[in-house]
Order: sequence, then structure tokens, then C-alpha cells
Amino acid sequence: MRWVAGADVATSRFSTWAWAGVVVLRYPDLQVVEEQYGSAELTFPYIPGLLAFREIPLLLDLFARLRHRPDLLLVDGQGVAHPRGLGLASHLGLLLEIPTIGCAKSRLCGYHATPGRKRGSSVSLRETGRTAGRAIGYVLRTKNGVRPVYVSVGHRISLRSAVRWTLACCRGYRLPEPTRQAHLLVNRLRRDAEGSPRCRIRAIG
Repeated sequence: MRWVAGADVATSRFSTWAWAGVVVLRYPDLQVVEEQYGSAELTFPYIPGLLAFREIPLLLDLFARLRHRPDLLLVDGQGVAHPRGLGLASHLGLLLEIPTIGCAKSRLCGYHATPGRKRGSSVSLRETGRTAGRAIGYVLRTKNGVRPVYVSVGHRISLRSAVRWTLACCRGYRLPEPTRQAHLLVNRLRRDAEGSPRCRIRAIG
């Protein structure tokens, strides 16, 4: 493992624009080596569970620009822990053919117990419905006492490996460093654009 990437998208409350970012970090020291970012006006409507159709076109453009091809990708979104079994992380992993982990801040489906409060504690996220009880992810505590994250398989990785790599990419924060850096990047871009003296959202990058 040499390059680990994180991807995230931020949207505006005041317009139909969105900002996407991909950050590549060197493993294991997790130093940022490359950032790609951009913005665009969204054309696909907001439909819960179908965010991939809004966000993936922006992200694919950024991955096409990368000079460092990631060995692993962490996405701020769901993998198979999705009502249709194919969230943003799975869509993106399939299109890029990169091992991909979904690491979401909230649960989209399924049920689970409460994990222990120490870093590394986890419980399985179980599916409901016809395949009730099947593990579709893990609820993972990445830092002592903070809210857990929801880890699931995106593409070309096992669930246990997804949990192991998520923990390996954490550096004292709730979010693993690749998605944390991507989250910081896109929200900085959004704030800068929305705070423009011209009071107008504009393309960046």
C-alpha cells in the first residue's frame, strides 16, 4: 500500500452548486501528496438513496486528473450498507476499479447494537427484510468516546479488511484521515464561494 485517497462532495443550501474533492495521501505517514477539486451546478435532483447519480460525475472528472493512482479509496458515503445494496462508494469503486471502502457518518439502513466506547470497538450492522441478519457493515468506534462511523464494503475489499484499513487511516480524529482531508477541502471551497463579495456561486478549479 502506497497511496490512499479520500473523496467527498459538499452541496450548497443556497444554490444548486456542489464542490467535489479528492485528496491522495502517502501511506503510512498519511501526508497529503495531491489534491484535485472542482465545482459544478447539479442537474440530477436530490433523491435520498440516489446521491451517487448527483455526485459521481464530479468525482470521476477529478480522478481522471490524478497524477497518483490510489491503491485504496475511502469515500464519505455508503458501500453495500445501502437500501439498494449499491451506495456511492460501491458505484465509484466499480467505475474506477479501485479497492474502495464506504465510511459514512450516519446509518442509512440496517440495525445494530451499541459498540464499546474505546477506539477499535465495533459491532456488526445487520440487514433487515428478506435477508434479515446478514452483516452489511460494521459500526466502528475510531476514537475513544466519540460517535462511531459506519464502515461497509465498497468494491474489491472484504468487510474485515475495510474495518482494519479504516482504523489504520485514523490519526486521532473521528474520521479517517483521507475522508477528513477531503471533507475539510470541499467545505473550505464551499465557504469561500458562498462568501464571495460578488455574492455569486462560481466554478472553482
